[in-house]
Amino acid sequence: MDIIASYGTMLVLIAAAVGFFMAYGIGANDVANAMGTSVGSKALTIKQAILIAMVFEFAGAYLAGGEVTSTIRKGIIDAAPFVDIPELMVLGMISALFAAGAWLLMASVLGWPVSTTHSIIGAIIGFALVAVGSEAIQWGKVAGIVGSWIVTPAISGFIAYLIFMSAQKLIFDTSTPLQNAKRYVPVYMGLAGFVMALVTIKKGLKHVGINLGTVEGYALAIGIAVFVGLIGKVAIARLKMDPKADKQMQFNNVEKVFAVLMVLTACCMAFAHGSNDVANAIGPLAAVVNIVENDGVMAKKAALAWWILPLGGLGIVAGLAILGKKVIKTIGEGITHLTPSRGFAAELAAASTVVIASGTGLPISTTQTLVGAVLGVGMARGIAALNMSVIRNIVVSWVITLPVGAALAIVIFYVLRFAFGV
Repeated sequence: MDIIASYGTMLVLIAAAVGFFMAYGIGANDVANAMGTSVGSKALTIKQAILIAMVFEFAGAYLAGGEVTSTIRKGIIDAAPFVDIPELMVLGMISALFAAGAWLLMASVLGWPVSTTHSIIGAIIGFALVAVGSEAIQWGKVAGIVGSWIVTPAISGFIAYLIFMSAQKLIFDTSTPLQNAKRYVPVYMGLAGFVMALVTIKKGLKHVGINLGTVEGYALAIGIAVFVGLIGKVAIARLKMDPKADKQMQFNNVEKVFAVLMVLTACCMAFAHGSNDVANAIGPLAAVVNIVENDGVMAKKAALAWWILPLGGLGIVAGLAILGKKVIKTIGEGITHLTPSRGFAAELAAASTVVIASGTGLPISTTQTLVGAVLGVGMARGIAALNMSVIRNIVVSWVITLPVGAALAIVIFYVLRFAFGV
């Protein structure tokens, strides 16, 4: 308790710095989820993607990043053992943020798309193990996360495969692809509108105090889907395209339509990602601020200080702008060759999986979701279309994320304990 009383301001400043560092890592690594497919399919240049993501990620993080956040991230550890030793919780959360941020930075430099959620969870498990022992860890939740390494990419890969194959059958493999695109693309647009509306409703609106019930949420999403589909129908009908053009020219025109769709889905994914994953940086930071402000008393919920959300949003934007290119290239170009229609199938499948997961409570990583979706699109063209060495590196990076996060957090936790004489 003396440490919190003596060094409270310093601890908050250190937590703010490592919280920004963690958000920087999220921006550098995780934002490729929203933008990688758009860049890989040439729908956007890297500069355009980074500018769009900066706007929508920050908007998501700041507007819908959470007015109130649970102090213990994802319920992975039990707060009860820390009630009498809150200073260890403070040092632990600081070490977890620093450890997770360091691993994300390392992975981003190597171009590995890893899970920011799993990075912070691994780090929290690490410090809790050495601070109070294994009884503080909810091992059932940890098992669910490990299971999600297989389940999440499998679901999104299967959905991406179905979406891509349907576009092939209904549009690209027909004798009149342009005519069929005018018929079916508004349906895909409506489907995208429906899924993206659900992602925003489930992941974003609840954070700004708008709590829609299940029926209202789905009704609103259906309304948006119909509206988007009708706009799509009008817009595509107005496109001046020669139906007598050769097949390759028709294909190119159809891909241009999917490119526009991809940009829209990417914006929605960036907003949803910003609103959801900024919590990986601000959750532990809010816990530290809450404990220090309450003189060591831990509340179950922590009202966010006004400066925390903008700090998280700025960190994400800085990481994306400075270091985001490498992971964007891995997802967009490294796994398989993407065109706008393939990228759209992957993006829509990833968003659909996010909706399914949030409805069922499945622990999810947006990174693994999108990588799985890109794999699904590649598989639709045969195993030869996949770059197996890149995929192997990605899978290895996923498996080592939890233990590396835990190990780094343990080392940093002991260093902090020594520094503050705890």
